[in-house]
Amino acid sequence: MDALVEQLDAGLQHWQPDTTRRVRALVGEIIELAEADALDLMRSRAVEQDVLNLLDEPAPR
Repeated sequence: MDALVEQLDAGLQHWQPDTTRRVRALVGEIIELAEADALDLMRSRAVEQDVLNLLDEPAPR
């Protein structure tokens, strides 16, 4: 079994029920996007965080 799948399986057994539900929903969405070959359309969290950081920076004087 793939190491990622093993890690996910272990987490699902130990996380709180609400966390488990949220992870299952997110993984399901990612699988649907991958099957539709649409992952490249999704915004990266890292890129989104970079934009938020730029917006939070003080304006140059």
